[in-house]
Amino acid sequence: MNSATQIVVGVDGSVSSLDAVRWATEEAISRRAPLLIATSIFLATGTYADAMNLGAGIFSQQKSAGTAVLVEATETARKAAQGRALTVDTTLREGPAAQSLMELSESAAMVVVGSHGRGEFTGGLFGSVSTAIATHARCPVVVVKGSPSADQPLREGPVVVGVDGYVTSEPAIRAALEEASLRSVPLVAVHAWSDFDLSSGYMQGIESNWARIEAEEDVALAQSMAGWQEKYPEVSIRRIVVKDRPVMELVRAAETAQLIVVGSRGRGGFTSLLLGSTSRAVLHTVDIPVMIVSGRNQ
Repeated sequence: MNSATQIVVGVDGSVSSLDAVRWATEEAISRRAPLLIATSIFLATGTYADAMNLGAGIFSQQKSAGTAVLVEATETARKAAQGRALTVDTTLREGPAAQSLMELSESAAMVVVGSHGRGEFTGGLFGSVSTAIATHARCPVVVVKGSPSADQPLREGPVVVGVDGYVTSEPAIRAALEEASLRSVPLVAVHAWSDFDLSSGYMQGIESNWARIEAEEDVALAQSMAGWQEKYPEVSIRRIVVKDRPVMELVRAAETAQLIVVGSRGRGGFTSLLLGSTSRAVLHTVDIPVMIVSGRNQ
């Protein structure tokens, strides 16, 4: 895994981005890692847009607003830390937010963003930008929908990981086990035999053979997890095999989980989470953080 330790969190002053700060703070403390709070102003010095707006002082206004966002986010992190040891740095970047966060991901252990944001002077840090980061970042990305506050501690539920049985699942499995170990909670490994709805008539043969298929898939899942269990013996692993539509099981698991981990590439279903309908369904339905892990930083 990426040898970097720094946790990067993108902010724009929205409630969602401050939720991301609280989640990132807990992550940084549990890892004993420094926290870098980043924001980006849309207009950059020396650009045509800047020259056109010098009279109105647009750039200086954005810079002041961006600085205020960083101050608020830093105060939020300090409050969330509740006196625990935490190193916090900030950075005010110029230019597109997605580009800024992707550059920071080169030397980060993790990038954390909110699920949506205000984007008033960040050029739209979240929404489509968070999707771009999750798809192309060089480290794991966590999209946060809500986060623990001072009077709402972290949930005690398990970490859930989607496993497709291919080598492309390994980065997500590794990240999920690390998170479960840090939290001292179990890991739930979910494997779907098919990414498609098998209830249609021409697939009815699957139903009659499902008991055999399920047993075979459970063995395959156990083999996929066996080596990892040896590396993380302190983590209890529960395996779940379902016929189809992995998003349904992920949403069901989210009811008691504190984090869902998926890959960004692979067969489909779990591993293409932010590239298709599965991602939209999960992110629009669950209210817990989702971690997207690619193989780029492995």
